[in-house]
Amino acid sequence: MSWLLISFAVLLAACDEHNWNNPYSAIDTGKNILYSVFTERPKHLDPVQSYSSNEIQFTAQIYEPPLQYHYLKRPFALIPLTAKEIPVVRHFDIEGHQLQNDAPATDVAYSIYEISIKPGIFFQPHPALAKDEQGDWLYHNLGDQELASIFKLSDFSRTGTRELTAEDYIYQIKRLAHPRLHSPIYGLMADYIIGLKDYVDVLKQVNPERSEGGTYLDLRNYPLEGVQVIDRYTYRIKIKGNYPQFIYWLAMPFFAPVPWEADAFYSQKELIQKNITLDWYPIGTGPYMLTENNPNLRMVLERNPNFHGEYYPTEGMPEDQENGLLMDAGRELPFIDKVIFTREKESIPRWNKFLQGYYDASGIGSDSFDQAVQLVGHGEATVTEEMAAQGIRLETTVAVSTYYMGFNMLDPVVGGSNEQQRESARKLRQAISIAVDYEEFISIFANGRGLPAQSPIAPGIAGYREGKEGVNPVVYDWINNRPQRKSIQVAKALLAEAGYPDGIDQKTGAPLILYFDVTARTAEDRSKLDWMRKQFQKLNIQLVVRSTDYNRFQDKIRKGNAQIFEWGWNADYPDPENFLFLLYGPQRKVGNNGENAANYDNTEYNQLFEQMKNIEDGPKRQQIIDRMVEILQHDAPWLWGYHPKDYGLYHAWYQNVKPNRISNNNLKYFRIDANLRDQKRREWNEPVLWPIAVMLAMLIISFIPAAMAFRRRESSTAVNNIPSS
Repeated sequence: MSWLLISFAVLLAACDEHNWNNPYSAIDTGKNILYSVFTERPKHLDPVQSYSSNEIQFTAQIYEPPLQYHYLKRPFALIPLTAKEIPVVRHFDIEGHQLQNDAPATDVAYSIYEISIKPGIFFQPHPALAKDEQGDWLYHNLGDQELASIFKLSDFSRTGTRELTAEDYIYQIKRLAHPRLHSPIYGLMADYIIGLKDYVDVLKQVNPERSEGGTYLDLRNYPLEGVQVIDRYTYRIKIKGNYPQFIYWLAMPFFAPVPWEADAFYSQKELIQKNITLDWYPIGTGPYMLTENNPNLRMVLERNPNFHGEYYPTEGMPEDQENGLLMDAGRELPFIDKVIFTREKESIPRWNKFLQGYYDASGIGSDSFDQAVQLVGHGEATVTEEMAAQGIRLETTVAVSTYYMGFNMLDPVVGGSNEQQRESARKLRQAISIAVDYEEFISIFANGRGLPAQSPIAPGIAGYREGKEGVNPVVYDWINNRPQRKSIQVAKALLAEAGYPDGIDQKTGAPLILYFDVTARTAEDRSKLDWMRKQFQKLNIQLVVRSTDYNRFQDKIRKGNAQIFEWGWNADYPDPENFLFLLYGPQRKVGNNGENAANYDNTEYNQLFEQMKNIEDGPKRQQIIDRMVEILQHDAPWLWGYHPKDYGLYHAWYQNVKPNRISNNNLKYFRIDANLRDQKRREWNEPVLWPIAVMLAMLIISFIPAAMAFRRRESSTAVNNIPSS
């Protein structure tokens, strides 16, 4: 029996060193690592194509556009990142004469942004930049022998770097028009950056198969009128007319630098066949670089050893000092060495691992809301006593976001292909807008963390209307100084006018069936879909749910194969244009690859949008926005859904957190106390060993009768075998 006791002792010793349920390697204990999660695998990590929130959590840490947002200040304020200073726009008339800054937008023929970047910024180590002793590129023309042992980027034995230059920014702007890349903002930028619209045709006429490297199209050989290198560190962007919002785009990865060497390296057919591409392995100058990309399991960001000097802000809002957000003022960034993202599709294991200390932060699902949050005072939210005892704190913010259900306006049933069908479809959409009770949805599935939307524009953005002025009159009545959703009878009357009395198609006599495309995965998602079916059943409409993963969902939307779909939008920049352009006709997904997923196209709305986008905030702009919103409310291309309130839980060892969805390059500001985390993990995950001890004792006891019987048998055998004298 001694071996059982020895094994038990060994288990006890091992437990003291590493928690039995710890999902991470023991060698990472005590290290400066942030542990996070992701649920959907990113589709694009190339900055010219990436435009989803599940992608920018990675790309924003790697790529560096010239500008960024101040981490602490509110309202959001732009500050330099790689730029020396915020560029001052200069306006010119049609004859090339410079105008005053307050010149009317109608007088401005073009505007120039001149951007000077800081010297001494270097790209992360990367094989695309590796050279041999003679100064020749090591990996730009790979042969079969060299490729035989290459399966991922880290298989290359050597890396190199070089200094960031103005040309790298211009190269990326040209890539917006690359015919093989299909940038989601090409259509929008082609309306502004001079020459970009025609540039795509120039590139289409080039046969990249003739160039060295097989598929490489060297954009340096093809000038673009709207961009110009002034010197090694300075470049200009020339845009049509006056577009005040353009400055915000300079804080987005679309305008981050990409070196031509990386484009040449990744254009080799053999590497593309092995999925070694810029879409899989980014290259940037930011604080982190992607060192592991296994999007079905985990993704890892590690500190960029070539990162240039940047420092934590020394000022913020008045409450930031009190909240401990200035304790690291002036310290060099980043604070964290490595970030490990683990893919977790289900909410329950994600939540349990957070409570065990294996994830440093967590969102709050509806099934865990009551366990985590309690309301005190005037509806103010705080953590429960159980959470507070673990040192967990709650951070809240009103998200500059909107969640909505969109109708594909190219679909003959919900969109219509002729005037009669369009009128019928509009009334159908209005009826559904009334029937789907988002107040109830917010109460059940968001625990009250949201505000029913009346239009695309989120709270906190210029143009957003509160109170009676902002209410959608198609869906709500204003009663007793508050909005009240219209009755289901009103919705049924609209449905009958649409040609579907009681949900029956008058022309065919068949029940009306509609199709809903979603990316549902969890049990909570299934509950939401059951609820949504019941909302349509109020009108006797059958709702068929078609669920898929996010990448396939994106493909369906891009091709216009969805009828009704669920999506959301996080603001890229704090301006109403960033929401209203989601329904601008030339931004249609189908044909234009824009961000108008509903493929909505209204002539008056489009004309008003073109006026609104070039005007500074003020009464005139507000008047135009009000009319645009009125058109949208009448046409109902979306069920406006709701604007969420973000609730996040953070362990005591996770510091410098100030949530927002505008600034995405925030990992460099966070700080982790790894020693405190290890201490708490040991406390919270101490194994309960007494059941094992009891089982071991019972096992030993159960062996005793067998052992005694065996000994008696052996003794008896020995007696019987004694030789006779």
